[in-house]
Amino acid sequence: MLALDFSKQKVLVRVDFNVPLNDKNQITDDTRIQKSLPTLKYILDHGGALILMSHLGRPLKSKKEDGSIDVDKFTLKHLLTHLEESLGVHVHFAKDTVGSEASQKAKNLEPGEVLLIENTRFQPEEEKGDEDFARKLSSLADIFINDAFGTAHRAHASTTTVAQFFDKEHKGFGFLMNSEIENATKLLQNPDHPVTAIIGGAKVSDKIQLIEKITEFADHILIGGGMSYTFLKAKGGSIGKSLFEEDYIDLASELLEKCQEKNVNLMLPRDSKIANDFSNDANTKTVDSMNIPHDWMGLDIGPDAIDDYRKIILESKTILWNGPVGVFEMENFSKGTFAIAQAVADSTSEGAFSLIGGGDSVSAINKSGLSEKVSFISTGGGAMLEFLEGKELPGIKAIRD
Repeated sequence: MLALDFSKQKVLVRVDFNVPLNDKNQITDDTRIQKSLPTLKYILDHGGALILMSHLGRPLKSKKEDGSIDVDKFTLKHLLTHLEESLGVHVHFAKDTVGSEASQKAKNLEPGEVLLIENTRFQPEEEKGDEDFARKLSSLADIFINDAFGTAHRAHASTTTVAQFFDKEHKGFGFLMNSEIENATKLLQNPDHPVTAIIGGAKVSDKIQLIEKITEFADHILIGGGMSYTFLKAKGGSIGKSLFEEDYIDLASELLEKCQEKNVNLMLPRDSKIANDFSNDANTKTVDSMNIPHDWMGLDIGPDAIDDYRKIILESKTILWNGPVGVFEMENFSKGTFAIAQAVADSTSEGAFSLIGGGDSVSAINKSGLSEKVSFISTGGGAMLEFLEGKELPGIKAIRD
């Protein structure tokens, strides 16, 4: 991006402004907007005019009873005031995406000015990657910059197809996209050892390809969350009413064998904090993870597992964390996840490189107050997962082609 000349150019930027809103349509977490600011301010400071496009939610899958789109709920207009405050300039708004208003306002845009066009997903052509729709988007500007890593795994019109209408001298990655790619590539291709991956979340099925990829370079894989009970059952454990995936027990066994063959230390939690109900107010106790009573369920890793995992994390030089190790949304089952967050932060302060990838683990590191104490936090949940699995993301390929 630094090599491009933005002076007196209209620059179409795909940002990821898919931010959470409360029932008053107020932004509750503006991380994605804040992460986009270096790119946007750089273009403005170098004489460019900004045309911003983004999606917000899934409006076509949340239609009203009469079949119409709920514009009031999903309009990007809700972001205008906050965006103006963040950028420090007035932001024009177009009520359409590629219609007459967007075209006219883009045409009239002067250097240093900003235009936000309406939610790209209001158009059914967006998710289809429609060429005609993408061509209309491209006609708004001279240069295309993709800075939306969180949507780079989607072959949508505004993330991928639009890039084909710009030559290599007129398209590029924003600073955020570059940073995401560089940090993930560092972890995959040139990590300092020991490498430790902490993999949590509910389902093994969501993380199979990630775990298989990680076995190629990791020294330790620490498993937590609901997915750990599928592995524990595969080892012959009694897991009570804990969440597990029957269809993936054989695959879990194969992964355990694969790690043993490759001399990768795949660890399961030695003990679990269990409950007699899926509730913060349930009765709780700590037991050996292989011996959970039949009417109880594991909802967090136990104190012995915390100690085991912390010791390995502190000895690591490279750390990937993807997914919480317990139901951290409930206070009584958050101790394990926040202990992992602290261990990752402590190891980072001793010189380790740490990458946090995946929506829930990002939420956990933010809630722990330790987000400034780790090396890199990815803004892309699904996109980062696919990148780490070794897949080529269409949004990245489109810029490089």
